[in-house]
Amino acid sequence: MRLRFAALPGWVRFIVFCAVGGIAGLGQAPIDLWPATILALAFMLFMHPTSRSPRQSAFHVWSFGLGYFAFTLRWIVEPFLIDAGRYGWMAPFALALMAAGAALFWAGFAYVADRVLPRSTLALGLALCWAELTRSLVFTGFPWALLGHIWVPTPWAQLAAYGGPHLLTLVTVMTAWAVMALISGTRMMGGAILIAILLLAPLLRPSAAVDNSGPIVRLVQPNAPQDQKWDPDHSAFFLNRLVALTGQGAVPDLVVWPETSVPYLLNYVQSDLSLLSDAARGAPLVFGIQRRDDAFRYYNSLVVMGQGGIIQSVYDKRHLVPFGEYVPFGDMLSRWGVHGLATTDGAGFAGGQSAGPVQLPGIGGAVPLICYEGIFAEEIDSGDGERPRLLLLITNDAWFGEAAGPYQHLAQARLRAIEQGLPMVRVANTGISAMIDPQGRIVASLALNTSGTLDVALPAARPVTFYARMGEWPHAVLLILLTTMGYLALRRRSD
Repeated sequence: MRLRFAALPGWVRFIVFCAVGGIAGLGQAPIDLWPATILALAFMLFMHPTSRSPRQSAFHVWSFGLGYFAFTLRWIVEPFLIDAGRYGWMAPFALALMAAGAALFWAGFAYVADRVLPRSTLALGLALCWAELTRSLVFTGFPWALLGHIWVPTPWAQLAAYGGPHLLTLVTVMTAWAVMALISGTRMMGGAILIAILLLAPLLRPSAAVDNSGPIVRLVQPNAPQDQKWDPDHSAFFLNRLVALTGQGAVPDLVVWPETSVPYLLNYVQSDLSLLSDAARGAPLVFGIQRRDDAFRYYNSLVVMGQGGIIQSVYDKRHLVPFGEYVPFGDMLSRWGVHGLATTDGAGFAGGQSAGPVQLPGIGGAVPLICYEGIFAEEIDSGDGERPRLLLLITNDAWFGEAAGPYQHLAQARLRAIEQGLPMVRVANTGISAMIDPQGRIVASLALNTSGTLDVALPAARPVTFYARMGEWPHAVLLILLTTMGYLALRRRSD
C-alpha cells in the first residue's frame, strides 16, 4: 500500500492528505467524533515513510494540516459576513490564510524531525506535539482546535488537570501512533500503549455527585444578533431585555451579563448605573462594557457592580484579538481603511494591565476572562493570595455564527475548568451560556440563539490541581525527555 501511494502523482497525494486532514477535524466540537481524528492521524503516520525527503515530508504534513484547519476553523468566515458588503470579500482569504498558516507549524516541525531522524513515525508524532505547543504561544498564540481538544467529551479530558491541553495532545498523538504501529506490524508496542490509554478511562471518570448547595447565579442571555447589537435603533431594545430578564423571579446571589452587554461607554453611563442595580435588586451584577481612559485609550471591560450602582471592580481585557480588536501597526494601516472588525478606528482597543481575581460580594474571588482570553490555558492567573472561588467568562459568540465556532469555544471553556479545578460561569450574548463544574461537565445551559435566564447553584471547587500549581513546565520537561529518549533509541537502532 505504501509503495502504491508513493507512486501516485504529487497532486493526488496532496488531495488525499487534505481530505484525510479534513476527516481528522471531525473529532472537534460539535461533531466530537474523536476516533476519526485518531484514525486520520494514524494514516498520516503510516504513510510518512513514503516521503523521499524532508521537504516532501513537510509538504505531506502541511497538506494534511491544511485540510484539518480548513475544516475546524471554518467559522472564521462568519465575522466577515456580519458586514458582508464591507468585509465579505475577505472571508475566503481569511480562512485560506489561517488554515495554511496554522499548517505551517506542523510542516516546519515535520521538516526538522525528518532531517534529524528520516522517515521516523515516532519523531513525526513528537514533532506535532512541539508544533501544537509552539502554535499556542508564538505571535500572541492561537491554541484553537488543538489535537488534544478531541477528548473534551470523554473521561480522558480529566488528564488536563495534570498537564493541560498539551498533555491531551500528547495522548492524541501517542494513541494514533499506537494504532499505526498495530497496522504496520509493531503489535506489541502499539497494543501496550493502547491498553494503557484505555485502562485510564475508568480511573479518570468524573464522580457522579453534583453539589447544589452553592450560591445561586443568574446567567442572562439577551440574544442580540451581531448586526443589530450596536445599531442605535436596536441597542436600547436589547438592553431593556437584559433589564427585564434580570428582574424576574427570586433574587439570586449574583447576576452575570455577557461581554459588551451595555452598548455605551462606561464613561457616559455612570449616572444610570443605579437603574441596572435596581434590576438586580441588591444582587451583585457583572456586565461587559467598553470604557475610555484619560489618554483616550479604549478598553473592553468587565465590571462588578454592587448595590446602588457602586462599581466595585473593573477588569480590562488583556489578550486582545489580532485584526479583530486591534490591528498591528493600526495607526498606519488605518490610513488605507484597514480596521479591526470589532473596533471603530485603526488603533483599536488597548490591552488591560490588571490581573488576578475580582471580588464578588458574598461569593469570593473570580478569575475574569473576556471571550478570546478563555482559550489560553497558560494565561489563567489565579493571583498570589487566596484561591479564587470560580472562573468567570463573559463573551459575545455572535461573531462566530451558528455552526462550529460557539461549540468549540464552549469546549475550551470546559477544559479551563478541569485544568484549574474551579467551576466556570460562562455567559454569552447569543449562547451558549452555561454553568460548568470543575470536572468540565455542563451542569445547565441556555441553547444557542435563544434569550432567557438560568438560575443555577455554583458548584464547589475541587482541591488545587497539579496544572494550576505547576502550569506547562512539567509537560514541557516530559516532552523534552520523550524527545531525547526517542532520539537516542532511534539513533542506536540505526547504528
